[in-house]
Amino acid sequence: MRLLDRMLSRFVRTGTLTVIDPDGKAVIHKGVPGPECTIRLADARLYRTLFLNPELKAGEAYMDGTLIVENGTIRDFLMIFAANREHLRSQPLQKAVRDTYKKLRKLGSRNTLVKARANVAHHYDLSNELYELFLDDDLHYSCAYFATPEDTLETAQRQKLRHIAAKLDLKPGQRVLDIGSGWGGLAMYLAEVAEVEVLGVTLSTEQQALATARAKARGLENRVRFELLDYRKAQGPFDRIVSVGMFEHVGVTQHQEYFAHLKRLLSDDGVALIHTIGRMGGPGAVSPWFRKYIFPGAHVPAVSEFSAAAESAKLYITDIEILRRHYAETLLHWERRFTAQRAKAEQLFDARFCRMWEFYLIAGEIGFRYGKQMVIQMQLAKTNDSLPITRDYLMQTEAALQKRERPLVQRKR
Repeated sequence: MRLLDRMLSRFVRTGTLTVIDPDGKAVIHKGVPGPECTIRLADARLYRTLFLNPELKAGEAYMDGTLIVENGTIRDFLMIFAANREHLRSQPLQKAVRDTYKKLRKLGSRNTLVKARANVAHHYDLSNELYELFLDDDLHYSCAYFATPEDTLETAQRQKLRHIAAKLDLKPGQRVLDIGSGWGGLAMYLAEVAEVEVLGVTLSTEQQALATARAKARGLENRVRFELLDYRKAQGPFDRIVSVGMFEHVGVTQHQEYFAHLKRLLSDDGVALIHTIGRMGGPGAVSPWFRKYIFPGAHVPAVSEFSAAAESAKLYITDIEILRRHYAETLLHWERRFTAQRAKAEQLFDARFCRMWEFYLIAGEIGFRYGKQMVIQMQLAKTNDSLPITRDYLMQTEAALQKRERPLVQRKR
């Protein structure tokens, strides 16, 4: 008990955290004005586990209902953590734990064909009904693109599709590979608006089945198809390759292999656009709680890791854009929608799952808003003359795509 109290007294420099023990005794840890929260620890064993590994055990305790928020919200608790994160990680024990995770990150990221399928099933095969509760109406499960704070989630996701399509510099009739195609929204958008043929590959049985049904319902089955296939088994060539929210799952030891496959699959004048979560600073490790409960096998690359792997495949890096707070806004929209549908989510799963999902969405948002998380969009080409030599074409192409979208948006309504 004393060890945890001592750690927290050094940790909380901003805000106020009040901790109530199982006997009802309260200890206040207070710094300069900031977020405030009172938690109750219902299990005395938490004093030891939280001291040894707070980044994993705090999330587990909240899921299990043994860390109970008495005053404030779980968002307030996570905001206190975000405001004081560096004070925690600088403490000798926590620094040692963090350094160990960094050293071991390669062992947990060896995504073989079998392991990759299992990791995808863990998260993406939970239930299509779950994702329908909080995603936009076209089921995009990746960072949206907010032109203004007032944009709806649907508008921002459509802007993301337009932005990506423009960077692909598509021509009618081209063959496109969508790696990690999700529920098919991007592939169908490209087929409808840019008049291309798309193969979407995914390892999620739930996503592949629903995406196929959605394409058939839109009359696109002759131009879009979805296969349950690892990208390493795809057969090219493709004029364009796009991947949104999948590179995080490739695994740090497979980065060079990934880009080598991209080069193999691209036509001689081919172009690729990779959209991935990334991190500011040098290489690091994913939160142990996120790796255990949300995205097993995941690795969030630094720009240096991402670009070095692309360079190893002798691909031209033709453009890099960093989306800084767009994912924070996306996750905020998701969390609000999930909260509004929480009763339905609890019917699908249970209260523990809902606490886990709430923790995931809020912690993710805070990480993008105040932490080191960001989104990287990297455009790649096999030759240096595959794309226009200035970026002016992007705005022109987006404007043209927006005009083509309007009948499709009206039809959906």
